[in-house]
Amino acid sequence: MTIHLAGDSTVAPTDHGATSGHAAIPLLGWGDELAALVVDDVYNCAVGGATTQTFREEGHWARVTDALRPGDTVVIQFGHNDQKHPEELAADGGYRRRLAELVAEVRDGGGRPVLATSVERRSFADDGSLRWSHGAYPATVRALAAEQDVPLIDLTVFTRWLYTWLGEEASAALFPHGAAAAAGLPVDESLAQDNTHFTTAGARYVAQFVAETLASIDGVHDAEVPAGIAIAARTG
Repeated sequence: MTIHLAGDSTVAPTDHGATSGHAAIPLLGWGDELAALVVDDVYNCAVGGATTQTFREEGHWARVTDALRPGDTVVIQFGHNDQKHPEELAADGGYRRRLAELVAEVRDGGGRPVLATSVERRSFADDGSLRWSHGAYPATVRALAAEQDVPLIDLTVFTRWLYTWLGEEASAALFPHGAAAAAGLPVDESLAQDNTHFTTAGARYVAQFVAETLASIDGVHDAEVPAGIAIAARTG
């Protein structure tokens, strides 16, 4: 079976340091790290700048559906760029409608759609709290998943927890500017403002959560004997 990935730059393959300006510090999406964490093949069709609309119009969605085989999984994560087009791609308007179309087409092809909310932007307020940067877009994904019985990976919640748990200073290392600064490399102004795109460490954290969630959805470990039973047997 194959796991197909449809999404934007936060999912897309590495640029091998082209965007960060440092070959040793690549900029990549979590999808680039997923293959090392799952047994299935991964086909990453995500592309930078994509919306639910442009992903189809530019032919990227056709790459997914052409390769889709019965039993495959398609993880769909958009939102970062859709919200820049509030008239055509409003959270409960064009964005929701287009996501629903993608879900239907995966099912028509015999695949299993999995919806993911957008990874959070790392934007801390002066009081140290993490800002909410996606408005109603994650809620739209959650509602659609519930209404259409589609498995959900809540990456908004996970990344909010991750950045908050690490803290403002330590979480910077998940992004190219923080990794560059830690390595003593120059950081230009545009890179310093980028708290959206990951370096390898950030992508790996998110990919691990995706892998664990997919395993849970698949019930991979459901047949394991609960540890509590073994403990009870030894102590009973």
